[in-house]
Amino acid sequence: MNILFFLIPKSEIAYIYEDETLRQTMEKMENRKFSCIPILSNEGKYMGIISEGDILWSLKRMEFPDLRTTEDVSISAIPKRSNYKAVSIDADMESLLDRAINQNFVPVVDDQGFFIGIITRKAIIKYCYNELKKS
Repeated sequence: MNILFFLIPKSEIAYIYEDETLRQTMEKMENRKFSCIPILSNEGKYMGIISEGDILWSLKRMEFPDLRTTEDVSISAIPKRSNYKAVSIDADMESLLDRAINQNFVPVVDDQGFFIGIITRKAIIKYCYNELKKS
């Protein structure tokens, strides 16, 4: 099974670049109602994710006096508690399932590590369900 069938391309999802600010990140996450968002290098390589929890605990630890202060903090300065591991473009369904057990989505990268999109847990479960119905 070609995993590209399930891919939501980079052009259709929200992500942030490593040099964006904490405030920009929070606004993107709020507008899209995301609990986590992929982080890309300025060259477009996948670097990991930032979650609401990462932001919450950083705000607490850094004792921000007001929201404007977050405009001065790079998202790179926020410690990440978890990391969504990416799969390569030629991964199989077994690899996707393995990642989807602990991740809401699975980032997909090309052979050089450039981010090309995500596959949602929902798409993987739907595929598995349809396969179960067939047998």
